[in-house]
Amino acid sequence: MKAPRVTLDQWRTLQAVVDHGGFAQAAEVLHRSQSSVSYTVARMQEQLGVPLLRIEGRKAVLTEAGAVLLRRSRQLLKQAGQIEDLAHQLELGWEAEVRLVIDAAFPSGRIARALTDFMPKSRGCRVRLREEVLSGVVDVLREGTADLAISSLEIPGYLGTELGTVEFVAVAHPEHPLLQLRRELTSQDLENQLQIVIRDSGRAQPMDVGWLGAEQRWTVSSMATAALFVRRGLGFAWLPRPVIARDLHEGRLTELPLPQGGIHRPRFRLYANKDKPLGPATQILVESIMTFVDADPDEVCPEKTD
Repeated sequence: MKAPRVTLDQWRTLQAVVDHGGFAQAAEVLHRSQSSVSYTVARMQEQLGVPLLRIEGRKAVLTEAGAVLLRRSRQLLKQAGQIEDLAHQLELGWEAEVRLVIDAAFPSGRIARALTDFMPKSRGCRVRLREEVLSGVVDVLREGTADLAISSLEIPGYLGTELGTVEFVAVAHPEHPLLQLRRELTSQDLENQLQIVIRDSGRAQPMDVGWLGAEQRWTVSSMATAALFVRRGLGFAWLPRPVIARDLHEGRLTELPLPQGGIHRPRFRLYANKDKPLGPATQILVESIMTFVDADPDEVCPEKTD
């Protein structure tokens, strides 16, 4: 890539001339001589091959090309300033990135609110968010490729902070054969129907969790796909209430009348990478997550996904 001919200092000088109304005023603001400012702008025009200013009376006015280039240069200087600020934060120990892995069953509304709270405090720190299912979260944490993890599993050797429970509900389409029985269901009733199961994304020791007594099972890789299949009447499944709350509210899904076991409430915990200390940005993100562990009112009827 060709190196730029014009420096950031030259663009800053041009901005000062325009913003403060002339070469003399810019020289005063920049603590330079007027001749130095004039030479800098003249040299810029020579290097670019485009006239940037024209003199009208005693005032320097931007040409059409100068206005376009000045507008772009403001973005350039802003980005350069942000890079310098980030370098300063890194020097103070502020992380450039926080890596967060969450179980796909954990309500996205809570994470969205936590990240909304974190963003103005992040000082440019990026967040790399990754979703896994069950032991997939554990694998990522143990591999050291996550700074924080949210999981419903107890992870040996790690101390977790409780984030509360998420309710899983056994549901089916209102016209599903199980609901046409119009009575409490038994495990024998479920055995004869298709169950939709979310696949554990772990590679080391994938797990089978929940009731798996149906003779027929279809395994999918995401909560959204499982909810779609159940909504289309393809089978029944246990799904997180926050994911299907609108479907239940609007009658697209119905809870199965099970005398017991129809509702599961796994408890979620927040874990940290034990092989590296938490940096200041990561600690702030932890505080934001803990602030929004309670059920979010927006989760009662989330937008339908289809």
